[in-house]
Amino acid sequence: MVATNIVGTTAVAGRRPRPALSPHAVGMAALLLTVSIWAAFALSARALSTSTLLPADAALLRFGVPLVVLAPALWRRRRALAAVRPGAAAKIVCGAGVPFFLAAMYGGALTSAAFVGSIVPGMVPLFVSALMVARGARLPRGTQGAGLVLIAAGVVALVWRYAVPFDADVMLGSGTLLVASGLWALYTVGLREVNLDPVGSIGLLCLPSFAVIALLVAVGVLPTGLAHAEGGDVLLFLVVQGLGVGLCAGLLYAFAIRRLGAERSSVVGSLSPVAVVLLAIPLLGERPTLAVLVGVPLITAGVVLANRRRGTPPQPARPAASAVPPAASASPSPAPAASAVPSSSSACPSSSASARRPEVSPDA
Repeated sequence: MVATNIVGTTAVAGRRPRPALSPHAVGMAALLLTVSIWAAFALSARALSTSTLLPADAALLRFGVPLVVLAPALWRRRRALAAVRPGAAAKIVCGAGVPFFLAAMYGGALTSAAFVGSIVPGMVPLFVSALMVARGARLPRGTQGAGLVLIAAGVVALVWRYAVPFDADVMLGSGTLLVASGLWALYTVGLREVNLDPVGSIGLLCLPSFAVIALLVAVGVLPTGLAHAEGGDVLLFLVVQGLGVGLCAGLLYAFAIRRLGAERSSVVGSLSPVAVVLLAIPLLGERPTLAVLVGVPLITAGVVLANRRRGTPPQPARPAASAVPPAASASPSPAPAASAVPSSSSACPSSSASARRPEVSPDA
């Protein structure tokens, strides 16, 4: 028995262990994929204007594909979905559902991919901060306050050349994108108020959104050209909007937050506008203007600063079962100034579960 154990131990010890990816590396890979999907969303919003599909068609694919793929899993979560409070559900459905989708698509048709990729995600920290202040949080200070100023300055830099002389289409499109960004901030806040896993959160968003868009198409409020659209266009939006934005982005979004934390994720996530600008050059033939070259870096830098936590020491890794970042938790009491600006990437669908665990913030 002793000899057998020694031999067995030697054999195991003689093997070279397979190099396993660290949780940080896996989380970073998930986040980079998420950023790619976000960039693809902005590019598809602009490409829709030259597609054989209409906005309603793209919305049907966006919200319908996840329902088909996740139907069995959503059925098992039907009781949890039915238990969601109407107010929180309304924030999620309005914030990322049909109103947000149509606003982003319409704004993209009137502007450019760079505008969609910069204004919609870039303004989220500012809008979320405004919502938090309205709920009793103190005004952001220090680097976070400076970050919000940079974001606003970046948006002004993007649109100033279209204000004088006044370009009605671009200004209308920019305003519509600001509305879309404000709606997404509402969605971010709403996610913190529900106790659903990522799959349940996707179902909560897609089920009523698909029902609304299908009803609007059925009664003729929104036109559809899906029956006569080109197969290539349908396949493109099915992959990008249905599988990418509708399904994969939500799951990867939550996974990256759990592994990396909200603040660290926001730094990489803030590169999404840059990725959109670079990809729009070969894919859409858009050449960045001076306004884009000035505005996009300002917005990117502003998002990084707005989501930066002061004096955060390195934290030891926690067990996977409780690896929910403190910044992703929602507290019913007014947040301290250092956390009054939630990350634009901090809408972890499981964040409401962490709100019930007392955690010590480094900024406290």
